[in-house]
Amino acid sequence: MQLTWLDSNSWLIELGGKRILLDPWLVGNLSFGDLPWLFQGSKTVDRPIPTNIDLILLSQGLPDHAHPPTLEVLDRSIPVIGSPSAAKVVQKLGYQTVTAIVPGESYHVDSIEIKAVPGSPVGPTAIENGYILRADNTSLYYEPHGYHSPTLAQEAAIDVVITPLIDLKLPLLGAVIKGKASALDLCELLKPKFIIPTAAGGDVKFEGLLMSILSAEGTVTEFQDLLKSKSLVTKAIEPQPWQPVNLELIPV
Repeated sequence: MQLTWLDSNSWLIELGGKRILLDPWLVGNLSFGDLPWLFQGSKTVDRPIPTNIDLILLSQGLPDHAHPPTLEVLDRSIPVIGSPSAAKVVQKLGYQTVTAIVPGESYHVDSIEIKAVPGSPVGPTAIENGYILRADNTSLYYEPHGYHSPTLAQEAAIDVVITPLIDLKLPLLGAVIKGKASALDLCELLKPKFIIPTAAGGDVKFEGLLMSILSAEGTVTEFQDLLKSKSLVTKAIEPQPWQPVNLELIPV
């Protein structure tokens, strides 16, 4: 398994002989509701768009996961799997093969099984997707906001977890991204070999009113110390933007 962090929540996953682009934000700025004064992210380094992509996987329909400017420049013939809200975004953009799956449903791409599990709540009733990917006798779990369903206890062993390790909080509203405590509970539940942070920035700059009141708590080093304090063998890895991480996973 090879993982490349492409800033923010964006990943290139190489597994089962396939190249999977997960929640890509690769070009242009990032904002919500066309309100850059409230929040805007911009790239500080120009990067080439990854080539030979076999699949696009989207966890949510929000712009930081289904980023319209990025999806507009990618090949519309690339198959897309996503939550129902994400599927609507790519369908409007003219993608040819779009599959919406909800928690509990699975989709197979050759030897890879992609299972949707309950992820982040969006609004009063909607639940977006987390994912478990399995191939080559290895497994990966991804949830980008730190909302981990108790149903994960029913899943077979997970080798690698990608999820936030820091907390991002807004006054009065509390955590918008649940990191430290949520990830520690997850490691106690799943006992993965590796945990890798996401949603941590990278070669990007964030501006706007929200950034003046948003607070971040925690570091990867602090989280590794928490793992040791709980006698957990999980290793926390801090990825560098656009630098591949090769994980040699030996099945038990």
